[in-house]
Amino acid sequence: MPPLSPLARSRAATSLVFFANGLGIGGWSSAIAPLKLAFGLTDLRLSLILLAFAIGAVSSMPISGALAPRWGGGGRVTGRAGLAYALAMGLPWLAAGPGGLALAAFAMGVSNGVMDVSMNAHASVVERLWGRPIMSSFHAAFSVGGFAGAGVAAGLLGLGLGATSLLAGIGALALALVALARLWLGEGERAPGASAPLGWPERGFVGLAAIAFLCFLVEGAIVDWSGVYLVSRGAPLASASAGFAAFSVTMVTGRLLGDRIVARWGRLPVVAAGAGLTALGLALSVAAPVFPAIVLGCALVGAGLANVVPALFSESAALASTPQRGIAAAASAGYTGMLMGPPFVGAVASAASLRLSLASLALIALLAAALALGRRTAPAR
Repeated sequence: MPPLSPLARSRAATSLVFFANGLGIGGWSSAIAPLKLAFGLTDLRLSLILLAFAIGAVSSMPISGALAPRWGGGGRVTGRAGLAYALAMGLPWLAAGPGGLALAAFAMGVSNGVMDVSMNAHASVVERLWGRPIMSSFHAAFSVGGFAGAGVAAGLLGLGLGATSLLAGIGALALALVALARLWLGEGERAPGASAPLGWPERGFVGLAAIAFLCFLVEGAIVDWSGVYLVSRGAPLASASAGFAAFSVTMVTGRLLGDRIVARWGRLPVVAAGAGLTALGLALSVAAPVFPAIVLGCALVGAGLANVVPALFSESAALASTPQRGIAAAASAGYTGMLMGPPFVGAVASAASLRLSLASLALIALLAAALALGRRTAPAR
């Protein structure tokens, strides 16, 4: 078997970083419900913990683009951010109370924000050098990592491991994976434009950014609150990750088929249909709040959102003056929505109920579908 080319090695290493990031998110999602019980958190206090994670991530995004020129390129930034992210997952183990947990969540958010932006920017460089669309494969690796993280967490919880020890263990695994990936990641590009997280493009992009914000808001909420919702409806703690696992399975399946689906139906129709399917899944979870229906609802949400990210990124690349600028702006709007989703759900749950929170997410998904239907697809580059 001939040795892999440097570009092929970089692609494999970038996929491994996406997997490690998903592994951590899957573990975090599965640990939220046990953390809520271990620290005696109300819905409001839990929403503040999740908000601390969101603030940390959002505040770190603007600095991400400036790191590549100083640290030797986007690949190096991705590797270092991945190491910091994995180490930060052990911080909740040191928390003595809700205040310490909030600080740990903030640090996790900072490292995840830098990692999220840098790995997607580096992936866009690898994709451009590859010569054909491969972004869906990177996001499929993230989804597989999320499923693996949920599975590992369920096993550890079943063995009686505490939530903070669970996070530390998954962080150690992610650390080993990122350390391995750094051997092949490469330096990447130093140009600020290759990894700038903001860079708002031309007029006409606001509607597309709104779609990204709304769809990612729903995804972020499902990641963090599906386990809490299952437990609130009587599911045991060891089954808290079942919803996220079902979500991850259908999402990775959809992403593996994503290029063919988008080629057949078009980018924005796929976004609109996906948002509509997401609304259906959420409505099912609200209308029939029993374990099988909730898990099925999460699976429908995963299938609906599977190709939203690649399709929106491609649409943004075609709409903006440069593909890099469009992807950066879409990512900024989308990740802001993803990070604000969990505290939004917590606030509504505190004021009314968690069930009503999911109903509001279904309406948000329908709004995203309507906005996507109302737009014309930009010409492909």
